[in-house]
Amino acid sequence: MSRRERRADAKRAKAGIRPAAPAVDPTPGAAVLAHMRSGRYLDAQHCCAQALEASPENPELLHLMALVCFNARQFDHAVEWASRAIRKDPRPAYLTTLGTALLNLGRHDEALKVFDKAVQLKPDDAGLWSNFGDALVEAGRVADALVCFARAVQMDPRQHNAAYKCGVLLQQQERFAEALVHFDACERLQPGRAPTLQQRALVLHALGRFEESLRDNRRAHQLDPENPFIRNNLGRDLMHLGRHDEALRWFEAALQVRPGFIEALNNKAFSLAQLHRFEEAFAVYSQSKALDPDHAGTGWNLALLQLLTGNFADGWTGREARFKLPSLPVVYPNFPQPRWSGDPDIAGKTILLYADEGLGDAIQFARYVPMVAACGARVVLGVQEALQPLLSGLSGVAQCVARSAALPAFDLYCPISSLPLAFRTSLDTIPAQARYLPPLPDHALQTWQDRLGARDGLRVGLVWSGNPRHANDRNRSVSLRMLTKILDVDAKFVSLQKDPKPEDRATLTGTGIIDWTMHLTDFIETAALVSCLDLVITVDTSVAHLAAALGKPTWILLPYTPDYRWLLGRDDSPWYPTARLFRQTASREYGGVLDRVRRELAALVRASDQNA
Repeated sequence: MSRRERRADAKRAKAGIRPAAPAVDPTPGAAVLAHMRSGRYLDAQHCCAQALEASPENPELLHLMALVCFNARQFDHAVEWASRAIRKDPRPAYLTTLGTALLNLGRHDEALKVFDKAVQLKPDDAGLWSNFGDALVEAGRVADALVCFARAVQMDPRQHNAAYKCGVLLQQQERFAEALVHFDACERLQPGRAPTLQQRALVLHALGRFEESLRDNRRAHQLDPENPFIRNNLGRDLMHLGRHDEALRWFEAALQVRPGFIEALNNKAFSLAQLHRFEEAFAVYSQSKALDPDHAGTGWNLALLQLLTGNFADGWTGREARFKLPSLPVVYPNFPQPRWSGDPDIAGKTILLYADEGLGDAIQFARYVPMVAACGARVVLGVQEALQPLLSGLSGVAQCVARSAALPAFDLYCPISSLPLAFRTSLDTIPAQARYLPPLPDHALQTWQDRLGARDGLRVGLVWSGNPRHANDRNRSVSLRMLTKILDVDAKFVSLQKDPKPEDRATLTGTGIIDWTMHLTDFIETAALVSCLDLVITVDTSVAHLAAALGKPTWILLPYTPDYRWLLGRDDSPWYPTARLFRQTASREYGGVLDRVRRELAALVRASDQNA
């Protein structure tokens, strides 16, 4: 048997596609089955042929011969015998055998017609619908397969295999909450199965429920202790819980069972970096790249670490791996025009600069737009709809459009986040103007001045949490309850926090924080409010970039290992002259950070009062 055939067999076995169990006369049938189970297919065929001589039109014997041929991997003969049985008696079981043989021959369209006929003959048979779903998966029609599995579960809630496959397909479509329902059902039907626990843990992890995912992975490991994927997943849960020392042990355990396991190597390197064991992290990334030089995940993670530690030359280049990573929210069309890589000879050409990452990234790298325009090009800026009004007046922009709108004609393009690479940016050549965002409308500024009223103290804007879907939100955000320890300073606190979490919304009432965020309908409004404040205190979100790009004093709370752009070991930012960085220590807690913020804020208030 060829390797390709073995892989196909394994794939079908995993999917549950097998020919139907025979129902034959016990006398010849028992002998045939005994030979077949022992792998004596020639003997089984001979025995079955003898029985057919006595009863050549018996559909059960014809189907039995089809099964013998199928198990002997004579799929073309299996098709022939199953077809003969069906002509005599089109039973769903015979059709299942024929369809499975056709799948093995790669004749998917014919196979699907056969499975479809089987469910039409017996539409209330949940098992047939499950078989049809298996065939559709084999044919690559995943959406239709999901419908079949769901119908099987609806008909018979005890259909464990169909429920399991529903969960897997929903998980692949990132419909995690729905997938969890099916994996919960599987656990109720057949408790304590390692594959179910492993898959449910993956879904719980995707939902950010890391403690529950860890629990399921621990149970799965007890049932399947040598499984390297479960070991790696255990480490990944611990990694996301910030327990990197423990996580490392599980990644190493996974690598003991599966040397060269790229995902485990990359996770190990990531945890080492979070522990600031940078040399070890770089060594593991080197090991990973040696095994698979083109692995996008390795290139991406290595680039972020290079940038974090100040190696811009390699970091900007490596960061281009983001376009090869399906797991990253990089939205970028496949433009037919040539991509610009920094050639200054673009005078008279129209270039599209297209926002390819988040709001904060677009604001940070918009600083390069005037530099592109200075090369003589006509700049079209394509950004998120929320940013379009704000960035339309940016210096050097000939036209600013929302990404969702039709794009005008252009000659070449460049992703906004690739502009540092195009300009070969080093730590010393960062274009770090104190303010580079355009002037705001007078009426917007006046509206916010009127809302805030007379200046009777320092005005301080607050942002305490970011997008909960952000991969690092657990480390970068704080609760409003924790932030209240700075509120006893004599200042006027103003919320800039959009969409607070329910627990934070409850805390907000009674804090004395002014909350007019319902009026922050776009970034123009947010920028106008920020412009009327004296200081912004924020975690690492788009507002941090907005405030600093407006030239406003901005204090940014950072985790122990921050995003690459904030570098290490400094309380200032080479990107934003008015930013001040307040970092966690190795204790990885924000209590001490906020104590420092409170002391500095109190000193600022005293100085402001003395100068009043």
